[in-house]
Amino acid sequence: MEKSEVEAQKDQLEATQDNPNAQNEEKKKKKKKKKNKNKEVTEEQKDTENQDLAKTLQDNVQQSKPEQKKQVEEEKKGDDNEGDDGESGDEEEKDPAKKKKKKRNRKKKKAGEGASSDIVYDLREQDNSLFRTLGSWKAGDYRQTSPPTIPIVQQYKDGKYPVNEIQEYTQDHNRRRITDAEFREKERLFNSDYEVLRKAAECHRQVRKYAQQYIKPGMKLVDICEAIENTNRRLIEANKLEAGIAFPTGVSINHVAAHYTPNPGDQRVLEKDDVMKVDFGTHVRGLLVDCAFTVAFNPRYDNLLMAVKDATNTGIKEAGIDVRLCDIGEAIQETMESYEVEIDNKVYPVKAIKNLCGHSIAQYHIHAGKSVPIVKGGPATKMEEGEQYAIETFGSTGKGHVVEDLDCSHYMKDFYASPVPIRNPKAKALLSHIEQNYSTLAFCRRWIEDAGFEKHLIPLKALVDSGIINPYPPLTDVPGCYVAQWEHTILLRPTCKEVLTRGDDF
Repeated sequence: MEKSEVEAQKDQLEATQDNPNAQNEEKKKKKKKKKNKNKEVTEEQKDTENQDLAKTLQDNVQQSKPEQKKQVEEEKKGDDNEGDDGESGDEEEKDPAKKKKKKRNRKKKKAGEGASSDIVYDLREQDNSLFRTLGSWKAGDYRQTSPPTIPIVQQYKDGKYPVNEIQEYTQDHNRRRITDAEFREKERLFNSDYEVLRKAAECHRQVRKYAQQYIKPGMKLVDICEAIENTNRRLIEANKLEAGIAFPTGVSINHVAAHYTPNPGDQRVLEKDDVMKVDFGTHVRGLLVDCAFTVAFNPRYDNLLMAVKDATNTGIKEAGIDVRLCDIGEAIQETMESYEVEIDNKVYPVKAIKNLCGHSIAQYHIHAGKSVPIVKGGPATKMEEGEQYAIETFGSTGKGHVVEDLDCSHYMKDFYASPVPIRNPKAKALLSHIEQNYSTLAFCRRWIEDAGFEKHLIPLKALVDSGIINPYPPLTDVPGCYVAQWEHTILLRPTCKEVLTRGDDF
């Protein structure tokens, strides 16, 4: 058998030597046979790898189940796990991969979510006896911290904001409005705007409650202003023209009646014998409230403050639909000038400042056209249904007349200004910033500088000279006298009069 195979191979070799084509065909067969053999080996390897991969995946799934369960438990525990820094730190050092995975799986909490138990709310009750003419805040439900950090909208998630004071119309021609169905229907149509105004008013109340906590002699006026403004922005969730501060915070001292806020570099300090008017506003979509009060640490000024406060409340009481503005002014003056004040053994009559007045308010328009005088002899123009007014009064121990004085800090774009070509590129950039952030609401030089316009005086002057921006310098009576101010925003609803900014303090 072996011999025959050897002979066969010998014959085949001789045949291939004699025939070159047969030799080539033999090589091709061997090559093909070798290729098929390699292919079989490769397929076997693939099958083996697939089996190993399937087994690995199955093992990973089995291992991940307890890890997922552990992850859910960790998420339920929340911040409790963060307190175990000492033990977890050792484990993370031993296994860096575990540390990385733990960070990736940890769920971040949204602001205000799951942290209600950690929030320490401030008491609504607050003693204001330091100021004497300001009422103390009464105890009640209060969902705010100290200092205030919780936005108003988060405190009233149903969108229903407090209605603090309703006054019935006292005039005979307005009495039927209280029960008339037609007027009630009108109110329902405008209820959304009412809620927006109440939101701004609630923000104002909470900001001034906080201000009454921290205002003390020895503080810089700029620090007082910035604390009020920052709190105002935070609570109303300021967003350019959507919501924010209605105008710069006024902290006018002594004989300065209005329109004073510190300019950049002003380091003036509040003294214990000063009389300071705190005037600020809040807006939502341009619907704004304007409200002011006066603080004095020395009791010798109490009669001055009480005279002006009483006069403001008289103006609110007299206001109403179809009431003549001149009649309101006469009532205010009569009330205010029935007071006198003794300062350093000298008695001064309290005088109503005849060239200052209250005003109507409209959307993005703080001085909307009508003026509410605080002395007799004003216009016979009547108040109308749906209008909004700032009832503010000023009383002085001086001449009872103010003039423009001191460096200007308040500015405002003219509500009726026509477009004017601006060639100065810096002035053009400043105007763009004003239009985007304030529109026709007032602003001050501090805000401009904080926004990055450090060298803004020349561009601002160019805008003033062009008539686009109006300056509002401080208004002062004679040096050495004292001026007090109180102000509330009211809304003449079809059925009643709502004092939007009323609070326990005044």
